Amino acid sequence: MGVRFEELAWRETPIGLISLRRRRDPSLGVDVYEVKLDDEFLMSSLFPVAEIELARLGLAALAGQDLDVVVGGLGLGYTARTALADDRVASLLVVEAIEDVIDWHRRELLPFAAGLAADPRTRFVRADFFAVVADGTGFDPREPGRRFHAVLLDVDHSPRNVLHPRHAAFYTPDGLRRLAAHLHPDGVFALWSDDPPDPGFEEALAAVFRTARAHVVPFANPLTGGESANTVYVARR
Repeated sequence: MGVRFEELAWRETPIGLISLRRRRDPSLGVDVYEVKLDDEFLMSSLFPVAEIELARLGLAALAGQDLDVVVGGLGLGYTARTALADDRVASLLVVEAIEDVIDWHRRELLPFAAGLAADPRTRFVRADFFAVVADGTGFDPREPGRRFHAVLLDVDHSPRNVLHPRHAAFYTPDGLRRLAAHLHPDGVFALWSDDPPDPGFEEALAAVFRTARAHVVPFANPLTGGESANTVYVARR
């Protein structure tokens, strides 16, 4: 019998103890990879559909080739890996605040994200996504003021359920305007949320972006035997 549970990595961070663990689910017959912040679950490999759709829907809204893309929040790598599967993507900048999360991928602890770190289009930037938006320096420390065709964000649970109070200002019209300044004309901002569409946040998007839409993404939930759903917001500058 194989190992039923293994903690692969953990580290105390300014926002809490973050850990990566693998467990064997005997009922499903699969290894499940989970990320926790203290006692709170952040993500699970059982539910990758919406993280994949974040990249697919965000990039589908773009025309053209040679796309420069930012992924905010690395996590288990589903969004970044899906972005790289689009052959129009010329560069992928992954902005992640926790060095250990980047290290998980460099060490290839996540088999379903294999190749992400080694892809020549990928570059990791250890930075607080919300801080670099707020201070205006931009996402690329090698090229301050650089603009991108798409920014795909998956850090907080939702615009109202944030991991740290300082993130809340980002989801206001002023915060979104600062984000939009880092996009090319017609560039796209896409956001994952664990909550249903939020009319208040949709209003904030509409105040800043030319178009905005909330996509409800349903997926099978093997834990309940039913269906769950996340939301992906896609806004075009």
